[in-house]
Amino acid sequence: MSTKSEKSVIAVGLIQTAVSEDMAANLKKTLIKIEEAAKKGAQIICLQELYHTRYFPQEEQQNGAQKYAETIPGKSTLAFSELAKKYKLVIIVPLFEQASNGKFYNSAVVINADGVLLETYHKIHVPQDPLFYEQNYFELGDLGYRVYNTAYAKIAVLICYDQWFPEAARICTLQGAELLFYPTAIGYIKDHTSADGDWQGAWQTVQRGHAIVNGVHVVAVNRVGCEDELEFWGGSFVCDAFGSILAQAGNKEETLIVQVDLSFNKRIQDGWGFLRNRRPDTYKTLTEKNNLSS
Repeated sequence: MSTKSEKSVIAVGLIQTAVSEDMAANLKKTLIKIEEAAKKGAQIICLQELYHTRYFPQEEQQNGAQKYAETIPGKSTLAFSELAKKYKLVIIVPLFEQASNGKFYNSAVVINADGVLLETYHKIHVPQDPLFYEQNYFELGDLGYRVYNTAYAKIAVLICYDQWFPEAARICTLQGAELLFYPTAIGYIKDHTSADGDWQGAWQTVQRGHAIVNGVHVVAVNRVGCEDELEFWGGSFVCDAFGSILAQAGNKEETLIVQVDLSFNKRIQDGWGFLRNRRPDTYKTLTEKNNLSS
C-alpha cells in the first residue's frame, strides 16, 4: 500500500551555474533560470553558495572584497522575493552578507512562498585551507542551526563546508528538518593530483551518509566553471532518505527539477531506528573542544 500523498511529494529545483565577474549579469541570469524552473513546477529552489560572486576566498588576501557583499534585505532578496511571491516559490539564496553589525558572513536567506524573508543562516563551519581562505573574509556563524517551516516542507540550510560535519545534519534533523539543503562551491585544484583519492566521490558519499543515518532527503547544489586555480565540478544532486541518488547534474550549467516524496523519511526513520536508538548520555566527548588524541 502506497504511503504517498499529494502533500508529501514536492518538486525541488537545483540551479547550477558558472559565475562571471559581472554580478549584475549573474543576478539577471539566475532570475531567468528561477522563472524557468518555476514554470516547470519547482516549488523549492536552491541556488549555489555565493551565487552571484566569483569564489574570491581562494586568494589569501584580497583588498576590496567588501564590494561583493550586500545587505539583507538588499538587491538580491528584493528581486527574489518578487519572484517567490509571483510563483509561490520558496527560494534559498546564498550570498556574501554585510550584516547590520558591520561584520561579514557567508549567509543563506530563505524566502517563503509569500515573498517574506525568514531568518538568515550564517555558515557555521568556515574552512581555512589553501585556496579556501574563508576565515579571512567571513566571521564564524553565530546564529545556530535553523529549521524553516516553509509553505511546502520543513527544511534546513547548511552551507558547503558544513556538509562534512555529521553533527550539523543530525541537529537539524532533530529540530524537525525533512530536507537538508547544501548550497556549495567546491572543486578540484588545477594541475593537482591528490593522494587522498576521489574528492567528488567523497563529497557525495558523506552527504548520502547524512541522508541515511538521519532518514531525510538531501539536496546539494554546486557551481561549475573554472575560476583562477579552481575547477568547480558541479555534480549537483538529490538523494532520498536512504541515500539513493534521484537525480544528478553534470559539469555544465544545468537546472534540475526533482520530485521528492517526504513520506519516505518516516519509513527509514521508523524502520532503521537511528534516531530512536540514540544514546545522548554517551556523547559528552562531542562537546569537548580540542579532544583529539595525540
